[in-house]
Amino acid sequence: MADDPRAALDRMVAALEAHLGACQRRRGDEDPAVDSTFRALADAFEHYDDALYNAYDEVMPFVLDDDSDDSDDSDDSDDDDDDDSDDDDGHDDDDLIDDDDFEDAPARA
Repeated sequence: MADDPRAALDRMVAALEAHLGACQRRRGDEDPAVDSTFRALADAFEHYDDALYNAYDEVMPFVLDDDSDDSDDSDDSDDDDDDDSDDDDGHDDDDLIDDDDFEDAPARA
């Protein structure tokens, strides 16, 4: 059974509050409370996104990063400068949302 979007949203808001609280009480760079609430927030976001899609065929306007690519500690900014897909900000142009993607979409309030 799919989650109710309202209940999933309430869990996500609670996870946001918990994460903020953990960040405010942070005790160093590797604080396990911050890491724990970070993972809980990511999980709550995914549940909300799934519930929203299942109920209304709608998605959130952003996605979470896949941590599997983080196993390589090399700095991507040292890559070959001949790659035209990266802007000066280091973001891949293919990952950016273009305003043209929303031309035919109905306006939202």
